[in-house]
Amino acid sequence: MSISYYSYVTPNLERLADTCRENNCINQEDYVRFEVKRGLRDVNGEGVRAGLTEISEICSYRDVNGEKVPIDGELCYRGYDINDIVHGFMDKGDFGFEETAFLLMFGKLPTQAELSEFKEQLSFRRSLPTNFVRDVILKAPSSDMMNTLSRSILTMASYDEKPDDISLPNVVRQCINMIAIFPLLAVYGYQGYTYKSGNSLLIHAPRKDLSTAENILHLLRADSQYTPLEARILDLCLVLHAEHGGGNNSTFTTHVVTSSGTDTYSCMAAALASLKGPRHGGANHKVVQMFDDMEQKLSDWTDEDEIKDYLKLLLHKERFDKSGLIYGMGHAVYSVSDPRAVILKQFVELLCAEKGLEKEYRLYSTVERLAPQVIADERKIYKGVSANVDFYSGFVYRMLGLPMELYTPMFAIARVAGWSAHRMEEIVNMGKIIRPAYACVQSRREYTPKDIR
Repeated sequence: MSISYYSYVTPNLERLADTCRENNCINQEDYVRFEVKRGLRDVNGEGVRAGLTEISEICSYRDVNGEKVPIDGELCYRGYDINDIVHGFMDKGDFGFEETAFLLMFGKLPTQAELSEFKEQLSFRRSLPTNFVRDVILKAPSSDMMNTLSRSILTMASYDEKPDDISLPNVVRQCINMIAIFPLLAVYGYQGYTYKSGNSLLIHAPRKDLSTAENILHLLRADSQYTPLEARILDLCLVLHAEHGGGNNSTFTTHVVTSSGTDTYSCMAAALASLKGPRHGGANHKVVQMFDDMEQKLSDWTDEDEIKDYLKLLLHKERFDKSGLIYGMGHAVYSVSDPRAVILKQFVELLCAEKGLEKEYRLYSTVERLAPQVIADERKIYKGVSANVDFYSGFVYRMLGLPMELYTPMFAIARVAGWSAHRMEEIVNMGKIIRPAYACVQSRREYTPKDIR
């Protein structure tokens, strides 16, 4: 059977899809009648409390006399403010992702000796089994790097002598392995795809003396050259994307799947499947594409009235992908500001100066300022709107020369630290399998024999 046949939607399948649609439409009023919190969120977007965690905290409001008052967003990793964490390594010119991963996974800031040992563990484990690239990654390359990453992770279970052992020491080993090899699997997967597309294949081995961020740039670039600022800002992106609470879709997936008692490889593949979704991890490349369209359509990048008109057309589904969205604006939790976006913006300006892209930076900054006002004028909103971390991260990746196919895998390379922390927390506090209730609204029917249907 040819590959194209697998991809062909026949008229019969179209009819079956119509039947499926016809018999799966739930009355929207029933969600209200049964008091269902769709998306596990209330009308104001606040998530239903489904668990407890010590790993991170997100705060977007203060309780003042019984009323929720919006505030500038706050994010804490293990009780430490993200701003303090970032300044702790950026001010000294250090790389922070490895220290952040240790903090998230083990609940404490590492001593110099502990951090050195952890980095050595990552360096030691930053390699793939013999011929893995040839036998797995290059055999069936795909244009979808998240699918490639998931397949590679599941295949890695075959090389583990204890893949199903969920004792904590073994899971710690597996999670450190994941943090170490995710960059290799993502970059090599992309290089396999470009090779299939007719380009030369160039595979660099990782270097033990480099940080995670430095190794990514080393692996990806043909000449392995990068500036210190490039490496430090990529490292910052990894830190800011490493963790964001237990309720985001992929991390909650990690908790759900871990609660079933499954193995680490299956757990991470499930988290990757969640992150791949455009509603979760696929927004940053949309921001870049939206700005590409904007830059082409605008006659004057400094004309704020023209920019406002373009943003209104976006909301009216008349520009870019006609989705009605201004990508990079708004967040499920934050309203006044996303602390990750605030931090990243400061360093984006530095990178733009190094790259000679000050004009582009000013356009991004103007849109960030004008978009909330335009959205408030055009839409009914229940809380404030501000730029989220995706607003600037895609711009950073483009300036670093990362291909768009790797934007979401970059998210995964960072977030595997948070997924690992939450998997370990779920195992330590292992209780019941997560199993929420669904109310059935289908009326009872008499079975009809097939000869009289």
